[in-house]
Amino acid sequence: MGYGLSFGWLKDAAGAIAHGAAMTVFLIACTTVLGILISILFAAARRSHYAVLRKAVAVYVEVVRNTPFLVQLFFIYFGLPSLGIRLDPIVAAIVAMTLNMAAYTTEIVGAGLDAVPKGQSEAAFALGLKPRQVFIKIILPQALKVIFPALTSQVIIMMLESAVVSQIAVRELAHEADLLQARTFRSFETYFVVTLIYLALSMAVRRLFVAGGRRVLGAGVS
Repeated sequence: MGYGLSFGWLKDAAGAIAHGAAMTVFLIACTTVLGILISILFAAARRSHYAVLRKAVAVYVEVVRNTPFLVQLFFIYFGLPSLGIRLDPIVAAIVAMTLNMAAYTTEIVGAGLDAVPKGQSEAAFALGLKPRQVFIKIILPQALKVIFPALTSQVIIMMLESAVVSQIAVRELAHEADLLQARTFRSFETYFVVTLIYLALSMAVRRLFVAGGRRVLGAGVS
């Protein structure tokens, strides 16, 4: 018996799919801003003169990068309540995604910092700039230009990983897809449409991220 494709249910499901896509975009927007800010701080800490800071960040990076994201998510959402810390599902998702992304982007940002010639900072110090000014105005902009392609890819990877947060009932795109296929019994069509949406979101994020980077960092971003 052949299987007949049907997409007639899309008309009634458009609202749910749009809501799920919007939630996915919201999650990755929050995660990107927080994750990059944290990774810049942590990358700088790993290169500080304080051994405690260096070791603490190194342990954090190794723990997060060597454990599954799903386990991290469950630890935050299901484990922390045992200590009296209860988080809303959306908040828990943002926290888990941010901590996961920051562990990877810390290494990416760090590689960019290491790629900036030491002569740049030495020249800045010779002009009388303070260490904080040298880092923010001289080192960081050059580092971001170097790592921007890798940073963009990591943001997209994290957006795709956001499908995992459906496991704690966050109604993002994957969660809405699960509900729709359960109601319509059209699994192939549902996940085919959702796959196309994820592909479109990935391409849109890349374009927006690169375009925004060109404005912030200058024409050197590609």
